[in-house]
Amino acid sequence: MELLKLLFWIMIFTVVYTYIGYGMILYVLVKMKRWLSKNKHKEVYQDFQPEVTLFIPAYNEIDYVDQKMKNTMALDYPKYKLKIYWVTDGSDDGTDLKLKEYDNINLFHKPERNGKINAMNRVMPLVKTPIVVFSDANTLLGKDSIKHIVHCFSNPKVGCVSGEKRIFNKDKDMASGAGEGLYWKYESTLKKWDAELYSVVGAAGELFAIRTDLYNEVEQDTLLDDFVISLRVAQKGYTIQYNPEAFAIETASANVGEELKRKIRISAGGIQSVVRLRTLLNIFKYKTLSFQYVSHRVLRWTLTPLCLLLLIPILSILAYNEGMLGFGFYVVLFWLQFLFYVFALIGWFLENKKTRLKILFVPYYFFIMNLSVVLGFFRYINNKQSVNWERAQRAA
Repeated sequence: MELLKLLFWIMIFTVVYTYIGYGMILYVLVKMKRWLSKNKHKEVYQDFQPEVTLFIPAYNEIDYVDQKMKNTMALDYPKYKLKIYWVTDGSDDGTDLKLKEYDNINLFHKPERNGKINAMNRVMPLVKTPIVVFSDANTLLGKDSIKHIVHCFSNPKVGCVSGEKRIFNKDKDMASGAGEGLYWKYESTLKKWDAELYSVVGAAGELFAIRTDLYNEVEQDTLLDDFVISLRVAQKGYTIQYNPEAFAIETASANVGEELKRKIRISAGGIQSVVRLRTLLNIFKYKTLSFQYVSHRVLRWTLTPLCLLLLIPILSILAYNEGMLGFGFYVVLFWLQFLFYVFALIGWFLENKKTRLKILFVPYYFFIMNLSVVLGFFRYINNKQSVNWERAQRAA
C-alpha cells in the first residue's frame, strides 16, 4: 500500500505540474526577469521591412483560394516586398487551375501527392527572400500580421517567430469549438511567458516564420513539420519568439470526432518529434530551452496521459482501503476524480448541443486531448500514421 501511495504522489505531481504548476513557475520566473531587466534599454527598429515570402502549402483547397487571396492582398505590407508562393502538389480538385487566375503569385504544382513536407522541401530552395512566412490555406491572417512577425526579426538572435492561432468563437459553441477556443487562449498565455523567459517551444503551422537560410530539409515522413522546423532553428542557438499581434484565425473542428482525428495525428507526430529531437532533453547543453521543452511539450505527449490513466485504478484502491463512504483524503480525491469524468460524460452528451456555458466542455475536451495521446502512441508505434494526412473538417 505504501508503494501505491508513493506512485500516487509521483503521478499527481506530474499531472498538476504539467497543466498548472509549470504555468505558475513560468509566471514567477517571468516576473523576476522583468524586475531584473527593467532598466535595460531595448533597441526598436520600426523601419525594418525586408522582403518576405508568404509560403502557402495547399492540398485540395479550391474552396478557400479566393478568400485566402483576398485576405493576402489586404495585408498591410509593401506589395513589392511580399512574394506569394502557393505549393499545390497532389491537388486534383482544380486548386492549381484556380490559382492560375491570379498573376501576382508563384505557383508550384506537381500531380504526385507525396505529403506537405516533401512539397516544402522541393520549393524552399527556390525562396530568395531573407524571411519566409508559412501559413495554411484555410486560415485568415490579421491585416498587420506580416508586419508584426517581421518586426521581431530585427533582433538578430531571433530565428523563428510564431503567430497566434485564434479560433472563431460564437456566443454559442458546440464542444469542439468551445473546448478548442479555451485551450488556445490558455496556450497563448503560456507562449507569451515562454517567449519572455527565453523561447517558445515550437510554432503552430497556421502562421509562423523563419530566417530562410536556417531552413534545413526535413525527413520525408515527418508528421509535425512546423514543430520540427521551428525547434531545429532553436537548436542552432536562435530563439523562437511569439507575437500575438500576428494572428491566424480559423473555425474550430466541425465536431469532437473531427477534433479527435486531428489530435490523434498531432499526438503521433508529437511522439515522433520527441524521438527525433531527443538531444533537446540535454539540459546541460540547452539549459532553459530544455526546461521549457520538457515542461511544456514532452510531458504532455508522454508521461502525463499515462499518469492520468493509471490514477484511476490506483486512487480507486487507495480510496477503497480507506472506506468508500468515509471522508478520508483518498476517498475525497476519488470522488472528485469521479465527478470530473462525470462532467466529461455530460460534455459528450451535450457534444452537438450549443450553449453559452462553454466551461461545461472543458473536462470533455481535456479528456479528448489525453485520449488522443494514448491513441496516437499506438498509431505511431504501429507506423499507421501516413505523412499524407486526412484533413479534419472545419465548422462553417
